[in-house]
Amino acid sequence: MSSPSELRQLNDDELSQRLGETKEELFNLRFQLAMGKQDNSARMGQVRREVARALTLQAERKAGAPRAVAGSGAGKKADKRADKRKVAR
Repeated sequence: MSSPSELRQLNDDELSQRLGETKEELFNLRFQLAMGKQDNSARMGQVRREVARALTLQAERKAGAPRAVAGSGAGKKADKRADKRKVAR
């Protein structure tokens, strides 16, 4: 399973290749489920999330969105506090 930060480090071609491999794995897992041969049912959800992460990253790159920095959630909290102060005044 790839973390979002690992996927962000890939270039567009590598990301497309990883997406294809992950979709193929999802197909195989679905096939195993239909045949009753799947032994790890949680893996299907993990693979689905990885496909979604890769698709989201591709859409961000296509739209030209700036890259997010890992662990930048602290700035959002500070912004919310500042917004609350503005409303209170």
